[in-house]
Amino acid sequence: MDLLDAHLIPAVDGVAFGLLLFVVAAGLSLAFGTAGVLNLSHGTLYAIGAYTGAELSDGTWGGLALGLAAGTAAACVAGAGLSAATAPLARRGHLAQALLTFGLALIGGDLLIQLFGADELPVRVPEVLDSSVMLLGHRYPAYRLCFIVMAVLFAAFGTWVLTRTRMGAAVRAAADDPQILAATGHNPRAVHTGVLAAAGALAGAAGVLGAPIIGPGPGTSENVLMLSLVVVVLGGLRSLWATFFAAVAVGEVQTLGVSLVPDLAPYLLFAAMAAVLVLRSRFAEPATAHGPEGPAPDPVARLRGHLAGRLRRRPRGTPGTAEAAEASGTAEAPGTAGTSGTGRAAGTDRAGAAPRGYGNRVPKWIARLPGGTAWRQAAPLLVLLVVLISLPAVLDAYSISLAGSALALGLLAVSVTILTGYAGLPTLGQTAPFAVGAYATANLAEAGWTVGPVQLVLSALAAAVFSAVVGPAVIRARGTTVLMITLAIGELTGAVVNQLKSVTGGADGLVGFPATRALWGGEGMLEESELYNYALVVAVVAVSVTLLVLRSPAGKLLTGTRGAEARMRASGHPVGRYLLVAHICAGALAGVGGSLMVTVQQYLSPADVGFEIAAFALLAVVIGGTTSVIGALLGAGLIVATRDWVAGSWPGHGPLLLGVLFVATVYVLPRGLAGLRGGNDGGNGPSSGAPVPEDRPPAAPAPNPAGKVSP
Repeated sequence: MDLLDAHLIPAVDGVAFGLLLFVVAAGLSLAFGTAGVLNLSHGTLYAIGAYTGAELSDGTWGGLALGLAAGTAAACVAGAGLSAATAPLARRGHLAQALLTFGLALIGGDLLIQLFGADELPVRVPEVLDSSVMLLGHRYPAYRLCFIVMAVLFAAFGTWVLTRTRMGAAVRAAADDPQILAATGHNPRAVHTGVLAAAGALAGAAGVLGAPIIGPGPGTSENVLMLSLVVVVLGGLRSLWATFFAAVAVGEVQTLGVSLVPDLAPYLLFAAMAAVLVLRSRFAEPATAHGPEGPAPDPVARLRGHLAGRLRRRPRGTPGTAEAAEASGTAEAPGTAGTSGTGRAAGTDRAGAAPRGYGNRVPKWIARLPGGTAWRQAAPLLVLLVVLISLPAVLDAYSISLAGSALALGLLAVSVTILTGYAGLPTLGQTAPFAVGAYATANLAEAGWTVGPVQLVLSALAAAVFSAVVGPAVIRARGTTVLMITLAIGELTGAVVNQLKSVTGGADGLVGFPATRALWGGEGMLEESELYNYALVVAVVAVSVTLLVLRSPAGKLLTGTRGAEARMRASGHPVGRYLLVAHICAGALAGVGGSLMVTVQQYLSPADVGFEIAAFALLAVVIGGTTSVIGALLGAGLIVATRDWVAGSWPGHGPLLLGVLFVATVYVLPRGLAGLRGGNDGGNGPSSGAPVPEDRPPAAPAPNPAGKVSP
């Protein structure tokens, strides 16, 4: 009884906090589960309601009612606008939606700060509710008890609407079978808009009513979004009552868990989220398709068709053309594996032509040189390298330091390219091995290990070990589930960074460690030009090794797992091993990027390895094209220039500029920079702008032709 008495107030607080999350998460679940929109701006919709309610609150019932009406209406309009914004992305999957809505969240957050200020606003409630009541011998705020009652009534009312009314039937039909809904005379598009508007209204109402609990201020939208995602994952998308109980559990962990197990509380939520997602991915039913356009072509047949198309474009009469094609096996006979199910050669476009690329745009004198194809593939790399080498001669010290940071972020983006573009595992948690490499380098420097190559190797090894540990939980999932699992891993890593102060410095970060030496016997690098040249050499070596691997037979096998996983498994290939190796190698590369960032910046803070950096890395990949290594580097450079250089001339508006960059990239560059030239950067992977498949068959073992089971 003494224990219950001591923790009664935190327990009731947990119920109130959990029910607030329930109202918010109900809207997020409605948007994702019914409208199919992965809305990373849902926390901003909450903030719109919270700021509006706080601004209009004056301590009277009229002020509360006015704030509730205005905040709900404003968020409802924003939700309807979100429906219009995401409509062009309906066929592009959840990755594009996530980037777009995250960009809108950055823009909305900046506008809210400009309108209401950067300080947390006070909220005034009616005098009757701004008091305490006796609860089992303890005084407790009356407003929170009132909110608990309202949330329970809302859960009952929402369940009745969804299960007992025609409106609810239309909403459920829009999620399950929109064709049947259209046949009944309803407009699925109108239902879609109404669902997102209702989701926004829920978030806005929760913001107004929850402002006294989670007040409007910097970081509110991000905190609410992350907790709501946890609730949605734990509760699922099909039952409001499941979401209700999941929200209460999350609220109890956030309040009661802090008083009972303070050391474990920061990890419990995202650990539970990751565990649920992993279990669901293990027991999920196998998918029957490889995406909206059906099975992807066999990568080997695609490559064979690509080579055959190039040979067919050679001038007639060229000696040895037919003989070379026959000898190399690229000339295909009718009915061979080189044709797709639609009757055209695999790897060709819709008109039957060979894949687009540099072939018709390269000057003839380059094409006639010995090894002309190699020159064509290496030309972008050489041009980029010349530009990077010349930067110290034309930039000031600050800009040079930004260029070094861009190279570090570029390596992180290249590691995301390996997973997202080649392995088909879109990730929002690659900052986890990035953080491992960064903190390993900082601690090695503090321990006196200041030689650059030693730091790089040990940091890459630590990141690779980390990726090997978490890899089995990632590689079995597909599509949006991968995004959520990697997000949970990234957030768990962030919690460790904040808690393990003896190693990471906590929220204060690490600074003042000895400078890195480029080689044994050298002096510590302090000048910006020295640090940049070191970063450039490391980046060139890392990218070169990456390109060699991606263009090797191992890269082709990895591409095959992305485009034709079922066929690879049926052929006896250990797809799980391929993906795990790719995850480990990508983690090692991210660790190198983290090490490089610490060397260039000479300090390290949790913000350098947080969720925003993960989103920036994913944006860099989309800017460049999902399988373009060069494009990922260019995208990282554009992000750093926008965040730190362009925003310098407009102080305080960095998030707004980045948000505009997110939105513009999703709309203007659906295939990335590589899509502008219609090909990739010379690798043997899929087309640089090809969309990442949202779902693939789960990694359940499949029998091979010999009757054995693939591992």
